[in-house]
Amino acid sequence: MADTYTPVDNAALIKEVNELHKHKKRPVSYHVQTVVAVIVTIVMLFPLYWMIATSFKSAEEVQLVIPTLFPHEFHPENYFNVLQKANFMKYYWNTIVMTAGILFFQVSTGILAAYGFAVGRFKGRAALFYVVLGALMIPHQVTFIPIYIMCANWNLCDTFLGLILPEAVSAYYIFMLRNTFLSIDQSYIDAGRIDGLSRLGTIWYVLMPMSKATIFTVTLVTFTNGWNAYFWPKIIAKNEVRRVLTVGLAQLKNTFAGQAVSNYHEIMAGAVLAIIPVVILFLIFQKYMMTGYSKAAMK
Repeated sequence: MADTYTPVDNAALIKEVNELHKHKKRPVSYHVQTVVAVIVTIVMLFPLYWMIATSFKSAEEVQLVIPTLFPHEFHPENYFNVLQKANFMKYYWNTIVMTAGILFFQVSTGILAAYGFAVGRFKGRAALFYVVLGALMIPHQVTFIPIYIMCANWNLCDTFLGLILPEAVSAYYIFMLRNTFLSIDQSYIDAGRIDGLSRLGTIWYVLMPMSKATIFTVTLVTFTNGWNAYFWPKIIAKNEVRRVLTVGLAQLKNTFAGQAVSNYHEIMAGAVLAIIPVVILFLIFQKYMMTGYSKAAMK
């Protein structure tokens, strides 16, 4: 006698499985990890919240002995005051030009140099790469004096070229892309050469599409570093004509020099205006960052 087929109630089965998961006791380590993650998130985001909240406070509220976590009254005019008292739009334009120039040169030199170190075959390749790695260990404060003398001799002070040229090559960019290129199978490169691609064609049509996540990641880091640069722009651009946002924010505190009431609320408003492009780019490209770092660490 043939077995009779009994249809399965999928909805009831799913409901039963969900009930089992719901009543399953989670281990203590899970709750500890959750608490630690929440605490770390609060610690990291609180300065950002404090900056935004302070930017809407009045000058008197900022100076209270017991600080307030939330503004008693909102003062959006703080942002308009910053735009009026400081030449912020000019600072924005200078920062955009400087950051775009740094991005262009670092992306161009970084991709070409990474190709040479990863795919090229020439004498001294390893030694030259160690020299590049050594550049990562030297802070800007050590080399800025000879660089400044060279820029002064070439009449590059208070110019965009003076802001951009010393940052035209990034050892970090070369290091990250070189490791990513090494993780790509050699057969893809050989196939491109068989199809008649030149070296630049191999980079453009083979390596760059396969390294998109890393390129997005290091480009975002480069943009952030260029946008937030303070030390070199402060030295090379003494005139307000080439002043960037970070230096302009530092100068903003001198607006009320000698007065009893400070302008921390307006400084915070200027800081909020300054970080908007960085936050927007991070929100757009954040999904590429973890992928890019993991691919660069494979070699």
